[in-house]
Amino acid sequence: MLSPEDLTARKLAARAWFETLRDRLVSALEAVEAAAPPELYGEGPPAKFELKPWSRPEGGGGVMGVLNGRVFEKAGIHVSTVEGEFSPEMQASMQGAEDDPRFFATGVSVIVHPKNPHAPTGHMNTRFIATTKSWFGGGGDLTPVLAEHRRQDAEDTLYFKGAYKRACDAYDPTAYAEHHTHCDRYFFLPNRGEPRGVGGIFYDHLDSGDFGRDFAFTQAVGEAFLETYPAIVARNMAKPWTDDERHRQCVQRGRYVEFNLLYDRGTLFGLKTGGNVESILSSLPPEARWP
Repeated sequence: MLSPEDLTARKLAARAWFETLRDRLVSALEAVEAAAPPELYGEGPPAKFELKPWSRPEGGGGVMGVLNGRVFEKAGIHVSTVEGEFSPEMQASMQGAEDDPRFFATGVSVIVHPKNPHAPTGHMNTRFIATTKSWFGGGGDLTPVLAEHRRQDAEDTLYFKGAYKRACDAYDPTAYAEHHTHCDRYFFLPNRGEPRGVGGIFYDHLDSGDFGRDFAFTQAVGEAFLETYPAIVARNMAKPWTDDERHRQCVQRGRYVEFNLLYDRGTLFGLKTGGNVESILSSLPPEARWP
């Protein structure tokens, strides 16, 4: 049985890591934004993340970070740490909450919508949740918006997934196949019969009995995104695009909206536990269309 002191130490360690990762991601994306080619993105000072603290009356809060820039039409990097009691509906569906509705959750969530249709949308989140049990969850996935980039053998796809495979292999040689398959199943639009993007990894209820090992893997998931995604945008942002490519980007973004509002468990968890609505729905792209 985990002592209250040990559980508190785990909570503090997880929260500190998510906040540190947030700061590093903010710096990395701001550096790409500052390098925007003026012939495509115009002159002017580069945009910066606006960090806005918020509090939750039931306990806890977080910091919402949003950038509306030239390269990044909309980027959100948010950290939150909340605690309280589940509603009866949530209590029935959450592991370890059957006899005790109290919970703790901390995490970082990243969603980035570049302006350039040749640069893919990127998503990553990692979290630590404690009820009468505790576990890690999260992952990262890539959503190219043009059909010619939505291939498993595309350069960006191979680069992105390669980093996640290395993170998984260091944890468990069987982990990548499991988490990659989980990602493909999860990020799928039943109403369309199609995947949201090209995949990545997704995992939940990770509790091997070795907190340090599970925490190290969760950190590696964040490091893989930090390593790959800013670099992917940087090498695509100077490619010119056409009105037709912008149109196709907005149509694909419509699929992203459908998934996040209809199926995403993180969106539903945040809304049902009194999270910051503005932060939760910042995952939606600034412009989308349905032809």
